[in-house]
Amino acid sequence: MKPPKFLIPVIIVLGVVLFQSAFIVQEINQAIVLQFGNPKRIITDAGLKFKLPFIQNVVYLDKRVLNLDNPPEEVIAADQKRLIVDAFARFQIIDPLKFYITVGNEMVARSRLSTIINSRIRGVLGTQELATLLSKDRAKQMSIIQNDVNEEAKSFGIKIVDVRIKRADLPQANSDAIFKRMQTERQREAKEFRAEGAEIAAKITSTADKDVTVLLANANKQSQILKGEGDGQRNKIFANAFGKDPEFFSFYRAMQAYETALIGGETSLVLSPDSEFFKFFGKTGNIKTP
Repeated sequence: MKPPKFLIPVIIVLGVVLFQSAFIVQEINQAIVLQFGNPKRIITDAGLKFKLPFIQNVVYLDKRVLNLDNPPEEVIAADQKRLIVDAFARFQIIDPLKFYITVGNEMVARSRLSTIINSRIRGVLGTQELATLLSKDRAKQMSIIQNDVNEEAKSFGIKIVDVRIKRADLPQANSDAIFKRMQTERQREAKEFRAEGAEIAAKITSTADKDVTVLLANANKQSQILKGEGDGQRNKIFANAFGKDPEFFSFYRAMQAYETALIGGETSLVLSPDSEFFKFFGKTGNIKTP
């Protein structure tokens, strides 16, 4: 049996009304039910919810902890040093109604928070010197900034969970100047090290040369002593031999003189035959032994 034709439009209308009446709130969301733009109901728990069809609509807000990546901001420290500060914040919507009334949506809230954070960063960090901002005391300064930002964010229904500095750098011109100064300092230190090394090398070389000179002098001295002792022993032997046989000693010395004067070379020697030099030569020209 077919249903009456008038039931089909009724079923369609009921379906549309039911579709317009029901909505689902996710675990990560919270919702505001609006009627002609006026807030009527705040929903913070998840599940299937209902509203008046056609005259009410729903605005969803995130209830998770959200991140805000703040654009880098130039800060002038108390000692007139410039610093580029890149900060981020984490916030949470804790009062959906106040949030909707004051800022309306998350994009506007991020813009307002970014302005407040930049202002507080300049206000707090600007009272500190650059060395403080780059030390462990920076955490204390960030805590002050977080508290100040949180006081203002309460008027938006927002809680600031954390404010941190991701990076703090010097401006490029300052970085280049510091790098050049560091480079110059390192070059100066390198020259000092090279000069000290050259001085040490010169001292080592001088000490080595002195040691060589002393060793050679001692060696020459020892050799002269040994040579003198050897000559003394030789002369003693010659003297003993001369004492035992003077004629043989005289003959031996004459033979050494003949060997030196007469053998080899182109030197001419003119002497008288009766010379003492030839006393060991006989009349026939033969050597006369003693």
